[in-house]
Amino acid sequence: MDAPGMEDFTLLKQLKTNLESCILGKQAEVELLLTAVLAGGHVLLEDVPGTGKTVLIKALAKSVQGQFRRIQCNPDLLPTDITGVAIYHPKEETFMFRPGPVMTNILLADEINRATTKTQSALLEAMEEHSVTVDGDCHALPEPFILLATQNPIDFEGTYVLPEAQLDRFMMKFSLGYPDHETEKKMLFSQASGHPLDRLEPIADVRRITDLQQKVRQVHVDDAVADYVVSIARKTREHSSVFLGASPRATIALLQASKAFAYIREREYVIPDDIKFLTPYVFGHRMILHSEARIEGMTVESVLQSIFQQVRVPVRLEK
Repeated sequence: MDAPGMEDFTLLKQLKTNLESCILGKQAEVELLLTAVLAGGHVLLEDVPGTGKTVLIKALAKSVQGQFRRIQCNPDLLPTDITGVAIYHPKEETFMFRPGPVMTNILLADEINRATTKTQSALLEAMEEHSVTVDGDCHALPEPFILLATQNPIDFEGTYVLPEAQLDRFMMKFSLGYPDHETEKKMLFSQASGHPLDRLEPIADVRRITDLQQKVRQVHVDDAVADYVVSIARKTREHSSVFLGASPRATIALLQASKAFAYIREREYVIPDDIKFLTPYVFGHRMILHSEARIEGMTVESVLQSIFQQVRVPVRLEK
């Protein structure tokens, strides 16, 4: 891997500062979002209303000057409202493709679980293959393409649970949570003269993000670290409390995210601590526990902690 220039790390720090100015007290979550972006993955933000999910996504789009579209999901939303539709033009005597909001760099699917399962499935091809098929014709999406979806975990009326096939296509899932007392107090004054999002200045463009994604792919992964990732994934499938473990796609996603996380931390190699930190965010939403385990009080987090204790951490002895 070519040694990354200091301008890359400076850019990443500026991006973090930009996002943290709009969503106070959430440094770890901002870092997770940037990790997913650099790894080319999609993110599911699940949290109660008013915690800043949409603001964070808008701040990211504005910071990188990418094409941004927002879909407000509801039961009336049709698949063609997302992918686009072929319209017949009498003068040309042919059908012409009219692109939908999915043709963008950053797509916000707000309250994604309010869309019907048929409409949710319209995003499957876009998430995995970065293309959409309309009337038999395949249309490539712009690069980079990143889906950032939100959902409310409290209100279940009029919602449709995301199927496992779609959850598996999200690289990460995490929440923002409520701010602490001092942070919430700072929010009151930070918005006294207007919303920080209105004052946000662009830091980069999408071509720069694509360049960083290419550099992230070159981050070194030792064979022992790769074994560590696979061992954790296999343990999730073998654990007695787990009904559905992490898929091979999840294993690949964890390694890609770890590379991006190492790059953000200004390293050219992945260490086991990167894996341990990211595993709950990458594997957590993909794992389903047996009902008996849930009744006994087991959680995905507790299962992962027990797996970490069972898998040997690779160490390097210096002579």
